[in-house]
Amino acid sequence: MTNLADFTATTITGKDKDLADYSGSVVLVVNTASKCGFTPQYAGLQDLYARFHERGLAVLGFPCDQFMNQEPGSESEIAEFCSVNFGVEFPMFAKIEVNGEGAHPLYQWLTGAHGDIPAAPIGWNFTKFLLGRDGTVLGRYASDVEPGDIAADIETALATGA
Repeated sequence: MTNLADFTATTITGKDKDLADYSGSVVLVVNTASKCGFTPQYAGLQDLYARFHERGLAVLGFPCDQFMNQEPGSESEIAEFCSVNFGVEFPMFAKIEVNGEGAHPLYQWLTGAHGDIPAAPIGWNFTKFLLGRDGTVLGRYASDVEPGDIAADIETALATGA
């Protein structure tokens, strides 16, 4: 069975990262953009990270420019934007595609069916996936779902060890 540990990604600083490093953590994976109406969600994502990181939550941000070119910057510009404007401390990754033939393998897997969660392409920036400690998908949340609204599901995943 495929899970998060089966993938690697390039960090925003250009280093290969084995996502198996997050095994045992509850993980929130988000496709991000700096010039989107949902960009203020970076603050909510950082709040979740600060609130739950010590208990085992990892937030992973994946910038994407596939939706109306709302992430035009370079990796260094994105990193600076996130740090200066939102105090982002959670891991950010290099810009990727989340839909289509060029989609990152992680997103090819995430957008597939997972139990009661049907397969569907990413509709917009700030689509969120909650993964359990075993690296499997527990939930998918649309762009308009505020990060704070996922807190109860994160609490449950952290408490159950799912």
